[in-house]
Amino acid sequence: MTEKEIEERFMALEVKIAYMDDFIEKLQQEAVENQKEIKILRDENKILSGRIQDLSENLEIPNRKPPHY
Repeated sequence: MTEKEIEERFMALEVKIAYMDDFIEKLQQEAVENQKEIKILRDENKILSGRIQDLSENLEIPNRKPPHY
């Protein structure tokens, strides 16, 4: 291998690494945003579950036959 070929291969590797660094940074940002959204959704789910439980505890269902009997 000539010195020029080695230098070209080295430059190609540097370019690939630069693209990979950029990709990893974007992927990390997306993961952080997704984690925040998951936390928000879990909190909302917990609130809604509590409301449903409160409503079901306060709801009296009469024990009688349906009208079609």
